[in-house]
Amino acid sequence: MAVSRGLLRSTVTAGSMTLLSRCSGLARDMTCFFVFGAGPALDAFLVAFRIPNFLRRVFAEGAFSQAFVPVLSEYQDHRDRAAVRALLDHSAALLGSVLLLLCVLGVLAAPWLVWVFAPGFARDPEQLALAGAMLRLTFPYLLCISLCALCAGILHSRGRFAAPAFAPVLLNLALIAGALWLAPRLAPGREITALVWAVLLVGPVQLLFLSLPVARLGLLPRPRLGADAQGVRRILRLMLPATLGVSVAQVNTLVDMVIASFLTAGSISWLYCADRLVEFPLGVCGIAVSTVILPRLAMDSARNAGADYRRHLDWGLRMQTVIGVPAAVGLSLCAEPIIITLFQYFNFQERDAHMAAGALYAYALGLPALMWSKVLAAACFSRQDTVTPVRAAVSALICNIVFSLLLVIPLQHIGLALASSLAALVNAALLYLGVCRRHGYRPVPGWPRFLALVGGACLLLAAVLLAGPAPSASWLQWGFEERLGKLLLWVAVGSVLYFLVLRLGRVSMGRRDAA
Repeated sequence: MAVSRGLLRSTVTAGSMTLLSRCSGLARDMTCFFVFGAGPALDAFLVAFRIPNFLRRVFAEGAFSQAFVPVLSEYQDHRDRAAVRALLDHSAALLGSVLLLLCVLGVLAAPWLVWVFAPGFARDPEQLALAGAMLRLTFPYLLCISLCALCAGILHSRGRFAAPAFAPVLLNLALIAGALWLAPRLAPGREITALVWAVLLVGPVQLLFLSLPVARLGLLPRPRLGADAQGVRRILRLMLPATLGVSVAQVNTLVDMVIASFLTAGSISWLYCADRLVEFPLGVCGIAVSTVILPRLAMDSARNAGADYRRHLDWGLRMQTVIGVPAAVGLSLCAEPIIITLFQYFNFQERDAHMAAGALYAYALGLPALMWSKVLAAACFSRQDTVTPVRAAVSALICNIVFSLLLVIPLQHIGLALASSLAALVNAALLYLGVCRRHGYRPVPGWPRFLALVGGACLLLAAVLLAGPAPSASWLQWGFEERLGKLLLWVAVGSVLYFLVLRLGRVSMGRRDAA
């Protein structure tokens, strides 16, 4: 019981900070769409921002964190403080050196990178040049935010989750300030570059913000090469395959962006808008649970506590199911009201809202699979198993490309979103089979009853959302306050009924088993 409560407490801490981050991110996206609309300029910025962001999520927050945290946890359990410091110092030196080189190459190759990641921009030389110029300014952000990931890994290994989860709020506030304050002060046609300057300037601020709690723990790295070659070699061996293992969702998003660049102007923005809304529950619960559970599973593996490992993994999967399935139902059934309420103002037109809602419906279908994959991948990396995630990722990536090519012609951008969801299901299924076969995971008794209760609660939620909210045409007639009030009302009603059913059914989260 105590163990489960500790995990739940840490998840609530990380989730609440991530919720604040996601809310500020939603405000950021609303502001950007209000000010710039869904068009060529915003498409160009999203490409320039997503390329370093993709590398950050795959390389630093993805592969590096998944490899670094288990090794660091093992060192903290079995080595002295000097060995831990040596590992941190050498890891910081290696990570910083690689990132610095990567940033220099990225700045020099910016126009070619844009052409590779958004080849459809070649039809509009002005848009291609704008995206390349902005990428030169956003690429250095990769260095700062990746070092932030190093600080976050140190804090996670010591059970500190609040500060890393809050750090993205600083980026969101900077982008809001750039759109509202700096953009009107720039020359006509260059307003979009205000977002780029905001990204460039906020990176050092985020790094300083996370360095302070690390310094208070006495673990702030002092980069020096050769400090602990053995530990870093282990991290590198885990990182190389982990890069592919954790990147499937990001690669799928980039595949969508590449293909969408050939579609109607605004397609990248519509996909981005829908993806950001799916990221809301994925971040608040999905990433929060996987972040909290990785160091716990790593400790279980280091101590050869196989029973605890299986119970903690089971708890993580149940948590993802309880949140992910109803979130998918809600986003699917209320896609258009959500988009209209949050984005359809000023330069974001009715057609944009309709197109983004279609993408949101398709993305939402894969949300539970994305959330399960986060925990299952963490379970593999905690045991330093990179084979299972890599095999699953390669299969899912191939499926995504095939589905995208098959669906993009009849469904346009919606087909790309649907392909990503199908690929997420493939990834989750293969990860689950791998964890069962390679690590001996067996579900804790009670899953059939648990799934029946969650399914019944979701059916009630779906009935309420189908019968309650007014047609989309009515939402278009209301102002922001009325839209938001009605949306929050139905979200609250559906959520209360859903969790009431779970409460009456005494849904178990595996607490007794985790004692």
